[in-house]
Amino acid sequence: MFQEAAIRAWQHAAQLEPGAEALRPWLFAVVRNLVVDGHRVRRSRPPEVDDESLRRMPVPDGVEHTLTTRVVVDAMRDLAPFQREVLLHLYHMGRSVSRTARVLGVPPGTVKSRTHYAMRALRAGPSSRGLR
Repeated sequence: MFQEAAIRAWQHAAQLEPGAEALRPWLFAVVRNLVVDGHRVRRSRPPEVDDESLRRMPVPDGVEHTLTTRVVVDAMRDLAPFQREVLLHLYHMGRSVSRTARVLGVPPGTVKSRTHYAMRALRAGPSSRGLR
């Protein structure tokens, strides 16, 4: 900015008085105008981004969702059929414990027990596959 002010002073040297009293206010006005112009330019257009920033920018590509789905499906396959069935009724169909117990023909305590062990197995599933 100060370099630009010096260039403008040099370009207008013939029009400026050589005394410091006249030159100083003119230079301050030039610098002020340069600052205001720079501010307006930065506001008028979006900030520029270099290529490195673009490479680090996340792109929603569905990979995370696909991988999570795959891990859950694999973990569900590892469950015993009666555990999968209880989770299907409770979480997928949205049934209560008592309704699930009636549909499956087992006591509510059995539904709770199967749910507990199924959820414990599901939590251990990803870590047994080397995932966090």
